[in-house]
Amino acid sequence: MTDLSICICTYKRPVLLRRLLQAIWEQAAGHSVEVIVVDNDPAQSASAVLAEMGLLFGNSLTIVNLANPNISLARNAAVAAAKGDWIVMIDDDEVPVHTWLQQLLAVQLAHNADVVFAPVLPDYAETTPDWIRRGAYFDRRRLPTGTRIDHRDARSGNVLVRHALLQRLTASQQGGVGPFDPAFGTTGGEDTMLFRRLDAMEAVMVWCDEAPASETIPAERATAKWLLQRSYRTGQLFIRTELAMLSGMKRLRAAILLSGRACVQFVLALLFALLYLPVKPLKTFAWLRIAVSQLGKLSYFWGKSSHAYGSQPGAGQS
Repeated sequence: MTDLSICICTYKRPVLLRRLLQAIWEQAAGHSVEVIVVDNDPAQSASAVLAEMGLLFGNSLTIVNLANPNISLARNAAVAAAKGDWIVMIDDDEVPVHTWLQQLLAVQLAHNADVVFAPVLPDYAETTPDWIRRGAYFDRRRLPTGTRIDHRDARSGNVLVRHALLQRLTASQQGGVGPFDPAFGTTGGEDTMLFRRLDAMEAVMVWCDEAPASETIPAERATAKWLLQRSYRTGQLFIRTELAMLSGMKRLRAAILLSGRACVQFVLALLFALLYLPVKPLKTFAWLRIAVSQLGKLSYFWGKSSHAYGSQPGAGQS
């Protein structure tokens, strides 16, 4: 019986996918592991790499071709193909440390956890400007191993999840399409919604700091423009996911509160950005990102959605 199903969704990143699969192969010995790769590119750009890696993995590699670029549908297809008691999700632009699986499983056992999250660390291109590195814009919060967390620190890159929980979520979804909501499949936020639902189910979610994966940060993302666009999009997604599980008067009250708070925070952030402009450029940019994030929140209410997945070559979730 397969204990672990490692699920990878890939979109136009064959070189990085090969690196990830090689890293998984090198540490899979000693574990009952299957690997499921969903190629979400209509042109099947991963086919050559998957054929090559199929010779290495044999029957333990399952390939699913999904022509509709939608990250929720891709993740659902991977979960549907999985046979293991545990699902491990990792993104195609990540590569884990060599004790990755061992550490995730040890923490799950020690804490009887339903979900185990691990860090994702930025791996910058050599040409990345120094101010990007110093600004730590791609850094995420790290926690001591064993810390209980909720959806605010959750994401679908580098996580171990009890398969039975995902099956329960699928059964509870209208139409049983899978645990990830397809409505968030091109905008992002599908993982936030998943872990919000697991929170509501009182799933035990803990942190494992000893199982990091590094994430490739391409040069085209290490720019002020890209970071501001991401701030706008994440602000928009924050409002959308905050309101998604509410209805009626609760939803209306939350919408009024969140939009009013965003207006105040936008004005304050813009003011601080202007105050720091002559003396501290990094501080200025940090406050500018906060201001843009508030605009993203407000944009939700005039019905404009930013799409981040499948819209351009090399695009992916991050």
